[in-house]
Amino acid sequence: MAVEIKYVVVREGQEKMAFASKKDADAYDKMLDLAEVLGDWLQQSPIALDEGQSDTLAMWMAENKDLLAGVLKNGKLPEPELNPAEPETESVESEQASAADDNVSEHPGRKRTKAA
Repeated sequence: MAVEIKYVVVREGQEKMAFASKKDADAYDKMLDLAEVLGDWLQQSPIALDEGQSDTLAMWMAENKDLLAGVLKNGKLPEPELNPAEPETESVESEQASAADDNVSEHPGRKRTKAA
């Protein structure tokens, strides 16, 4: 019999994601906190976004926080990293597939509970 340790991120009683390391679970939890703050901030923007749109945008911004920080610091977009051997459409499709696997659309509240 094998013993496996899982670190589970739980928000408002819902299991969001399970990780093999505490470091990864803490990083994901921190990203969800950032997404929540960004979502609240986006709701205050002059552009009328419904809650789902602001949540999706906030999650995307939180997932790409390093890139966003670079854009804010430098004032320009980084150069796209494309492998010349792969057409752009294949990389977009693979990113969308991996994003669908990692997609967590709900991140309400800051309530954290420990899961076994």
